[in-house]
Amino acid sequence: MTAHDVTPAICRFEGAGGVKICGSLKLLLWHKRPEDDAATFQDPAHAPDRLRLMKALQIYAGPTALAHVARHGLRSSHVAAMPAAAGGPKGLILGPLDQFIFGEWLPESSQPVALVGASIGAWRMATACLNDPVTAFQRLAHDYIHQNYALQPGEKRPAAARVSALFGQNLQAFYGGRVDEVLQHPRFRLHVITSRGRALLAREHGWRTAAGYAAAFVSNLAARRALGMWLERVVFSSRLPGLDGSHEALAPLPFDAADYPTHQVALSAANFLPAMQASCSIPFVLQAVHDIAGAPSGAYWDGGVTDYHLHLNWAAARNATSSIAASPYGKRAGGQKDPINPGGLVIYPHFQKSVVPGWLDKHLRWRHRATPFLDNMIVLAPNPDWVTTLPNGKLPDRTDFTHYGADLAGRVKAWTAAVSASAQLADEFAAWLARPDPGAVQAL
Repeated sequence: MTAHDVTPAICRFEGAGGVKICGSLKLLLWHKRPEDDAATFQDPAHAPDRLRLMKALQIYAGPTALAHVARHGLRSSHVAAMPAAAGGPKGLILGPLDQFIFGEWLPESSQPVALVGASIGAWRMATACLNDPVTAFQRLAHDYIHQNYALQPGEKRPAAARVSALFGQNLQAFYGGRVDEVLQHPRFRLHVITSRGRALLAREHGWRTAAGYAAAFVSNLAARRALGMWLERVVFSSRLPGLDGSHEALAPLPFDAADYPTHQVALSAANFLPAMQASCSIPFVLQAVHDIAGAPSGAYWDGGVTDYHLHLNWAAARNATSSIAASPYGKRAGGQKDPINPGGLVIYPHFQKSVVPGWLDKHLRWRHRATPFLDNMIVLAPNPDWVTTLPNGKLPDRTDFTHYGADLAGRVKAWTAAVSASAQLADEFAAWLARPDPGAVQAL
């Protein structure tokens, strides 16, 4: 193997040996010589050392995406959309990947990219739309890690009203004065997913809410679409920039929404913060957000309830049409043409291989398998063996709030260490991008 210039333009030479440095990634990248056997190169059992050193990151792809990588490699210009899942603190480990993707890799290209998020994923994708996204992502990690909902005397857990109030203050502090940066981004089309209650869940109210979620659980066991009788998907989408600099036309959805009852409404300065808070409002942990401006009236909860890991029909968007289901019984609204890189790939930094459809599907293992919806998706996920090396042998999660209790410093230390360790995910992805090898990619 011989050293070769295969690193992106963002890299620089350092030292007499001509080693290339990619941003903060000190990686010596190698190029296969012509005499190396191609079949051997693509066989993971005989892969070069650089692939065997990919210890933290695992890359998975649907069949269409894998064929694309084998034929064309992977460039930032191939990206049409990027999802970001719900999952609370688990999303923290994706921060370094976010910083690399939005700070170094995607700026190498110029095509529009759809950003779709639920819960913490919505926070991440909105952050990507801010000026200087790397600094913004660093602040997001800091603020999320240091959030503290200390118990009041007599409380066994923080009151939902108080958590909602504090969370709203955090969102205001983070995005205050900067909402226009998000809504008017010249390239990124933001889609924030929320769950709107129906029937017993149309308004939040004590026993009705508990009964409504019990009914939703039973309905979801029968069929995912049946969940739509109780909760529907509402997507708040940014507008497309016009030739005159105005933002009027609504950005089309980058997935076919006929699988589930869906409404799409425009994001605006008046509803951005309420929509973001609703997307993060875990039932019974935070209060629902009611009657968001510009959207159908009702109670709005965490987008992860309906779309936990965004197992959406991304592959259908390759045909450049998105349809919106108007009811759980299959009635559709008219589709509209999708100009966002039709035929492009979906790049998905995720905290696990499985793309679980809804929050109520977490324990329904038969719904965790990949479907043709994900054929054009590439998932970047941590190796489960690497995860065991993190503090407490796992990803950060909401159980840590209970585990550490009043020990804020202990939780902050553990989560900060996990985020620091996850820089290895970004390092390894950058190295793989320099020479994308389909032999290192596993079937999704």
